[in-house]
Amino acid sequence: MTKQRVVVGLSGGVDSAVSAWLLKQQGYEVVGIFMKNWEDDDDSEYCSSRQDWLDAASVADVIGIDIEHVNFAAEYKDRVFAEFLREYEAGRTPNPDILCNAEIKFKAFLDHAMRLGAEKIATGHYARVRFNPATARYELLKGVDPAKDQSYFLHRLNQAQLSKTLFPVGELHKTEVRRIAAEIGLPNARKKDSTGICFIGERPFREFLQRYLSGTPGPIVDEHGRTIGRHVGLSFYTLGQRQGLGIGGVKGGDAGRPAGEHAPWFVARKDPATNTLWAVQGHDHPWLLSPRLHAQDASWIAGEPPAPGRYAAKTRYRQADAACAFAPTPEGFGLTFDEPQWAVTPGQSAVLYDGEVCLGGGVIVSASATERPLPPLAAPPQAKARRRPAVGARKPA
Repeated sequence: MTKQRVVVGLSGGVDSAVSAWLLKQQGYEVVGIFMKNWEDDDDSEYCSSRQDWLDAASVADVIGIDIEHVNFAAEYKDRVFAEFLREYEAGRTPNPDILCNAEIKFKAFLDHAMRLGAEKIATGHYARVRFNPATARYELLKGVDPAKDQSYFLHRLNQAQLSKTLFPVGELHKTEVRRIAAEIGLPNARKKDSTGICFIGERPFREFLQRYLSGTPGPIVDEHGRTIGRHVGLSFYTLGQRQGLGIGGVKGGDAGRPAGEHAPWFVARKDPATNTLWAVQGHDHPWLLSPRLHAQDASWIAGEPPAPGRYAAKTRYRQADAACAFAPTPEGFGLTFDEPQWAVTPGQSAVLYDGEVCLGGGVIVSASATERPLPPLAAPPQAKARRRPAVGARKPA
């Protein structure tokens, strides 16, 4: 009997390595593929692709499978990075990892794997796929480990992609994955998990963006329209941002706080029309809380939107599910939350859930807090002119 061929995306990390080992134990013919998606600065201290390739090759050697190095950098730059820059230039905050999954890992990589004669592909994502015979559709489920669930990043996958996909570690907790890796002697068993956007790595985010985007400096103002600082360009800030504003804690009794209390500042609004960055003091300031949002560019796992009703949603990764009412609109959908959500950010994704089932989602275009009318900008304070003594006036003794 011929074994089913599964092509596994080996990233150099422990999750994909254990995924490959599990599939081989289950009797599949496993082939590894290392995807190179970024090559602008291979020599940079922040780019780990060379080491990741060495780690992936070492894993393949230990497991006893073939591995191929495939370069998708051109596709990535055209389908993911170009859109990433367009969104930032428009003043929004995109999530390129979601687009990378939809366009590279489950499209370019999937197509390549099919050309290699694969029946399925597999990755190290913490999620699950289930076929529902009642609806004759595939469902995307949360990973069993709530601390590692990555269904949020996979919500744009469709039926054709899910039908060809396996997530071997989706049924495991991360601690179990680490234990298996150590037990079978994988060289990357203790390798630190990658964080942040794949092509940026651990480098300072603003420093990276400034290589590709130019910024026009402008004022940072408070909720009363008073100038409190200067920004370096609206593209380099995101809603809810606390670090990097350069205005520190300012004493005062705004927003119900006692006079003299130092409260941190957060980015609350970006106004491209006036090139103004609005900041407020206090994590729970009303300008940061939104009971409603509207999303467009919707993508649904089932191929069609769910029925209007009660669901749960996330407006950012690692956020707890928030109870909400869902209503489709001609352009996308609206969500009304039971409790206001913090720093709902245009450009990020709102992802809808029915229990453990990820239904899909869309790109946030507006929220209650970003729709409120802005107050007028206060006039800059006039410098006091120094009074000159009258001619012949005597100086005080």
